[in-house]
Amino acid sequence: MEEPYIHKLFTGKVRELGTADASNWAERSWQSGMFKEPIDQKVWLGKTGLAGDEVADKKNHGGPEKAVFAYPIKHYQFWQEDLQINTIEAGAMGENFSVLEMDEFSVFIGDTYKVGDVILQVSQPRQPCWKPARRFQVKDFALRIQHSGRTGWYFRVLQEGFIQAGSDMELIERPYPQWSIAACNEIMHVYKEDLRAADDLAQCDLLAENWKKTLYKRLRGIPSSVDKRVFGPNQ
Repeated sequence: MEEPYIHKLFTGKVRELGTADASNWAERSWQSGMFKEPIDQKVWLGKTGLAGDEVADKKNHGGPEKAVFAYPIKHYQFWQEDLQINTIEAGAMGENFSVLEMDEFSVFIGDTYKVGDVILQVSQPRQPCWKPARRFQVKDFALRIQHSGRTGWYFRVLQEGFIQAGSDMELIERPYPQWSIAACNEIMHVYKEDLRAADDLAQCDLLAENWKKTLYKRLRGIPSSVDKRVFGPNQ
């Protein structure tokens, strides 16, 4: 297998979209930072993300545990066929890194990569929200992403520095080879009744705290619903 590679870097500002009094859910007003543009030159990557990048919902996006969102470029062929939308292509999920030679089966919690002077560590799978659905006017798109397992994942930044598209990602540590992104997604979204697996995953030191909190709630028998996340104001 080839070394993982950052094909493209993306950043974007928050946009105001839609119409406040629209009756159609797909045309209602909303804010999003997912409309990003490719950056060819070197850009600073700090503890909370790339310079010039913005998120609209700071409660659920951004911050040190979601500093960088990575998404495999190969998934877009699947989505073009699944949605019958040719315009869904690299950057459309709102990712910062469009990556090659890595996916949810080959990336693990705690994986630590060196990219030039930057050191990154995988923190959690992405849990898709309603905004891609609004962008592409497919109401159940977040559920499709979740069910497909093609979620992408987040990095935390251990060492800041400049970064550039076209860079190789050198794996320097893999402390949890049992916890692939795919395995985490299955525990969170598929095998919800397997409390032993949920407890095992929650014990992973390098898993992001918000994932641990969700798993601990499950272990305490506290019910949870994904409707607010996956449908939100699109309902």
